[in-house]
Amino acid sequence: MSETMHRPLRVAIIGAGPAGVYTADSLQKADIDFDVSIDLFDRYPAPFGLIRYGVAPDHPRIKGIVKALHRVMDRGDIRFIGNVEYGTDIHLEELRTYYDVIVFATGAIKDARLNIPGVDAENSFGAAEFVSWYDGHPDVDRHWDLSAREIAVIGNGNVALDVARVLAKPASQMLSTEIPDNVYQGLKASQATDIHIFGRRGPAQVKFTPLELRELKSAEDVDIVLYEDDFEFDEASEKAAEEVNQVRNMVNTLTNWLLEQDDNPEGTGASRRLHLHFLEAPEEILTEDGKVRGIRMQRMELDGTGNVKGTGEMKMYPVQAVYRAIGYFGSAIPEIQFDEERGIIKNAEGRVLDADGHPVQGLYTSGWIKRGPVGLIGHTKGDALETIGHIIDDVDHLYTAENPDEDAILELLHQRGIEYSDWRGWQELDSYEINLGDVETQTGPVERERVKVVDRDEQVRISRAKTRQAAHS
Repeated sequence: MSETMHRPLRVAIIGAGPAGVYTADSLQKADIDFDVSIDLFDRYPAPFGLIRYGVAPDHPRIKGIVKALHRVMDRGDIRFIGNVEYGTDIHLEELRTYYDVIVFATGAIKDARLNIPGVDAENSFGAAEFVSWYDGHPDVDRHWDLSAREIAVIGNGNVALDVARVLAKPASQMLSTEIPDNVYQGLKASQATDIHIFGRRGPAQVKFTPLELRELKSAEDVDIVLYEDDFEFDEASEKAAEEVNQVRNMVNTLTNWLLEQDDNPEGTGASRRLHLHFLEAPEEILTEDGKVRGIRMQRMELDGTGNVKGTGEMKMYPVQAVYRAIGYFGSAIPEIQFDEERGIIKNAEGRVLDADGHPVQGLYTSGWIKRGPVGLIGHTKGDALETIGHIIDDVDHLYTAENPDEDAILELLHQRGIEYSDWRGWQELDSYEINLGDVETQTGPVERERVKVVDRDEQVRISRAKTRQAAHS
């Protein structure tokens, strides 16, 4: 750092999801000989991004992740500034006035495009849209059409499992989670009887994780249906099952389920069935009067390397809704070079690049918007370490802020009438949601850790209640 700089390095991180929190945490914990002052911005009044609005509420690991993120923020050495949208409420050159370093950790929240005929039909949904609905995202319509009896879920990753599990589970089993009342009522009225998950490769190539796969068995009144013809293994598949623990666990779990099914081919008579299909690739969503009426799948076969090729054999499944869970995709960020093909900020190991491919002084990125929507939480932590390593390497060239006073950015937001939320406000909203979980039903009390507040204005009102009281006292 410049010898003339006798103040903390001012850092703004845009995005308060896991990538943003881990980047802030890693920088605070780094073995460095200078101080840092970090502000963590988010477009929503509540923190935690994908963990709050992109993971199924019954996800087996979600509580532990939220607690870990909460502990980081609760230390008090990272300032949360919510309900502030980059590119609308504040712009790049303005941020440069107040900060030496700006890190973009905005994630990837859009659905990757599936380029097949019929994809834009009514009741052809992106999985991310549905996840946002059942997670109580403030910017998503409260109503969701769940009139379809037969449903296709395209994808063999954890998001596909989440979507299928939520569609299959009885609403009463979801009531113990944090879902808002409109989601509970919607799931309760669902007409679904058969949910089909389609993967284009075989059982040894699925992208599920063992815990999420086994979670399917926790759904009450749901039969899991498998198909013996789908259990095809080539040389690469067999090698992977022998050498990779996760693949072996997945294959063993699925194979055991198939054997159990052979012993009881009629199932349990459950009211819903969850079908797992492998080696099926979508060719066309069939429509009638603009609505989904079926899906045409092509049969695939393994080529010896674990990859697949088409056989030309087609099969039509009658479905009235399709959920596309083939991955997430990043959104372009104002004033920042964006890779439209990969859906990421143009960067070199976290250093943001300009149009000529040169690093832009003081600009960095971390998380999915840096590397694409792949990997689990552990990858996000390692990714953050790489980015802050470059910040530390570059620190002698980062003295740029004209007005680094910590109160200056808050004064600007106040002048613009932006009702930003802070960590104390989140604690108020957090407590409020927990108190909402104390509910009675016709059958008695239900143990709920919280009920999410969906409406953005209501979140802001609750978060800023004490701020308003202080202003009027």
